[in-house]
Amino acid sequence: EMHQIIKKEFDFPEYYGMNWDAFWDFATDMPLEMGINIEIVGLDKNYKKFQTDIDVFLQILKRLKHSYNNAYSDIISIKIYHGQTVVEIN
Repeated sequence: EMHQIIKKEFDFPEYYGMNWDAFWDFATDMPLEMGINIEIVGLDKNYKKFQTDIDVFLQILKRLKHSYNNAYSDIISIKIYHGQTVVEIN
C-alpha cells in the first residue's frame, strides 16, 4: 500500500517494482544534478500503520541525499512536515 502512494506521488511508471530496491533504482535515476526538492506530509498520521516501511523510506532518502560522495547533497532538499514542525533530512 505504501508503494502505491510512492508510485503515485513520485509519478513513477507502471512498471515500478513496488519494493525498496526499485525505489532506490528510480530515485537514483532521477536527474540529481538538476536538484531535487522532496516534501513529505502526513507521515506522522500513518506511522503506526507503516512504521517499518516509513523507517526504511527515510533511511533511503537520507542515503540518496548523501549518495555519490555527497556530490548533490547541497541541491537535494528533503523536508518532512509534522503539523507545524518541519524536519529537514541532512
